[in-house]
Amino acid sequence: MSLATALDVSRLSDYAYDWALVDVETSGLVARRDRVLSIAVLTFGPDGVQNGEYSTLLNPGCDPGPVHVHGLTAERLSGAPTFGQVAGRIGALLRDRVMVAHNAQFDYDFLAHEFARARLHLPVSQRLCTLALNRRVDPPAADLGLASLAAHYGVPQTRAHDALDDVRVLAGIFRSSLSEAARLDVPLPLVSCPPRQDPRFAPNPPKTPCAYRNPGRPAPGGPLVQGMKVAVTGETATSRAELVARAVAAGLNIMSSVSRHTSALVTNDAASGSAKARRAIAEGVPVIDEHAFLKLLGDVRPGTPHENQAPQAAPEAVPSPAASTPPPVTAPTAAVTDVPVPGPTRPVKPFGRRRVLVLGGTHEEASAARARIVDMGGAAAINLSASVTDVVLFPGGERDRRMARVSSLGLPVREPAWLGAPVSDPTEPLGTPAPAGATSDVLPRGGVLDLPAPSTAGHWHVSASWAQQATCEIDVVAFVLDEDEQVSCDGDFVFYGAPESPDGSVRLLCDGPTEQTVTVALAALPPAARRIAIAAAVDGAATFGDIGAVHLTLAPGVDAPATAQATLDAATSERTLLLAEIYRRGPRWRFRAVGQGYDHGLETLVRGYGVDVE
Repeated sequence: MSLATALDVSRLSDYAYDWALVDVETSGLVARRDRVLSIAVLTFGPDGVQNGEYSTLLNPGCDPGPVHVHGLTAERLSGAPTFGQVAGRIGALLRDRVMVAHNAQFDYDFLAHEFARARLHLPVSQRLCTLALNRRVDPPAADLGLASLAAHYGVPQTRAHDALDDVRVLAGIFRSSLSEAARLDVPLPLVSCPPRQDPRFAPNPPKTPCAYRNPGRPAPGGPLVQGMKVAVTGETATSRAELVARAVAAGLNIMSSVSRHTSALVTNDAASGSAKARRAIAEGVPVIDEHAFLKLLGDVRPGTPHENQAPQAAPEAVPSPAASTPPPVTAPTAAVTDVPVPGPTRPVKPFGRRRVLVLGGTHEEASAARARIVDMGGAAAINLSASVTDVVLFPGGERDRRMARVSSLGLPVREPAWLGAPVSDPTEPLGTPAPAGATSDVLPRGGVLDLPAPSTAGHWHVSASWAQQATCEIDVVAFVLDEDEQVSCDGDFVFYGAPESPDGSVRLLCDGPTEQTVTVALAALPPAARRIAIAAAVDGAATFGDIGAVHLTLAPGVDAPATAQATLDAATSERTLLLAEIYRRGPRWRFRAVGQGYDHGLETLVRGYGVDVE
């Protein structure tokens, strides 16, 4: 299959690269544990001409996993080469090319681990995800799965989950997606690939979750109680590993940092000046020496198990980080409370089928316009895509680089007054509801949605996207929080440098320079988890007033249609923005689009949630 049959982008420098299209079939979903069973690679030049092809089965030396999905039995794989035997040939095809895959981080992670096991370097410096590209293009497909996109773009598919057929289908989808991106002038979501292929980058072994709720601090001279949060600092006569093991066996929750929720600090030198000792003194945390602690371990009183405790109701107002967090320079713009989303019988609103892009104006004008669009039942776009139906132009918007493409596409350009009294479009009467399932719920700031039961099945994907930036970067982070609004260990802070929680329940996926995703497997969360808070921070001197709006989507799978979406505008001075949270309320899990900004940087937010920052 040749890309040249549809598009030669060799004259368009923003789209012309040497490409290596990849598909792998695997024995499971966890790259650090599971293995690649088959691989196919197609290579293309900037002119769209295919210049290489390779595919092979692989002997993983382990159980092949879900044979009913990929059809690769142990007998069929037994005579195939190992990955190490073909790694050199695969590396030669990938070298000096942009790696392209559908859900590219999945394929990249598996290849990175396979190359590391073979003691070789994965020669990929950039990758492109066709899922992320199609999220930017936003075609009217049923969903963004390979089969749905193939049907939408008219690409024949004969053997799903066959690596060679899948990569040939991928070539057709990529051809059409690239053509659409060029038509819309959409920047490609290229991702730089850091050297993460060494096994040492795999998450640490998970901390044993504490099964008991935190009962607070011990009474003076009183016993320890299961669930108490205990930190240790300084030299100890007993080895640290043994001390921690004995405490965990007794039902205590050993923490890596000290916060106002810490029950006790164990140290033989309270005046050592260590960060934990200083924080304990500042917070009034009881200090216990090693000898006394070992004695108390002999009589730890029973605690309240998490599983016997009904999930705590989430407060109606969005919690700020711990009270010990230094307040922001200015208070949040407004209190955010739960805004229930109406059910399927929601009244018809005039913008029920519209997706409106706002260009120009001040940040306050654009923010108010987007809020008005949502209030009228539409969706506020932040990037030009195939789903945009209208453009609202404020002063200065005519200089936006996207206006030339807006004009060439023939999109209606509206005056700001149109938002007050929209004029009916004869091709799509206002007030007509969208077809069932065709659109997701559009949440206002503070809007809340009950996750469908059973919400613990599969993975929930919370994606944040923003307009392309030239002067700064944006980092998305996540916190797994307990009933005290604190992390149970530093590993429960998920960010670019540690993109997966120790148990794998929360992951950060980088889908391009304008989009990052947090995935949450609710069934895999530790019993203490009550809330997953998702935030974004500006890396640089810019503020979210300079960045503009952040678009948020919630979906029940990597390529599933969005269940909900929201467009969040912080005020002008914020550098950190609490985007969303997934939290327990009674027996259910809920999703809330927060949109609360803080003037302080990420470090202050991180400390407020109990993460030890050096």
